[in-house]
Amino acid sequence: MITGVLLAAGRGERFGGDKLNARLPDGRTVAVAAAETMVASLPRVLAVTRPGDESLVITLEAAGCHVVVCDRADEGMGASLACGVAASRAATGWVIALADMPAIRTATVAAIAATLADGAHLAAPTYHGRRGHPVGFAGRLGPELAALGGDEGARRILAGHQTELECVAVEDTGILYDIDTPGDLARSADDA
Repeated sequence: MITGVLLAAGRGERFGGDKLNARLPDGRTVAVAAAETMVASLPRVLAVTRPGDESLVITLEAAGCHVVVCDRADEGMGASLACGVAASRAATGWVIALADMPAIRTATVAAIAATLADGAHLAAPTYHGRRGHPVGFAGRLGPELAALGGDEGARRILAGHQTELECVAVEDTGILYDIDTPGDLARSADDA
């Protein structure tokens, strides 16, 4: 089973704090919008949070995610990603998404999952030649993902397997749009 991993363990320092609970123009929080897309597209979604963020845990569970609290979250995105993969070792692959990217379309997540199901080792969406998120990883890359640490994320794995990456062209500007500052809430994905 291909499993979604929604990385929601960051501190939001550039935002000035709790960006995942910030409200979008449609009234949903940033994290809920990202979670709902993943849950609508995949049979199982794990959300990785940091210790002590109980309100986010409750919100993500209500959105349909299974929540894993990562004790190593302060190490960075790589540690959070490793935590999510380790909690779902039986998966045949993972679609890794960032909880501060609320505008990705359901069809994009489904296309990445389908590309993995069709045998790709790595899959990522592109919009007019620009690669974005979420990124799909085949099950055979699980040990490398579970060994990650620090704030690098999966860049090293992507670089080491670049020839295996299948790019999926999509008409979805949401793959490039993330929320880093309060001003980003006012921007649309089309401005990305």
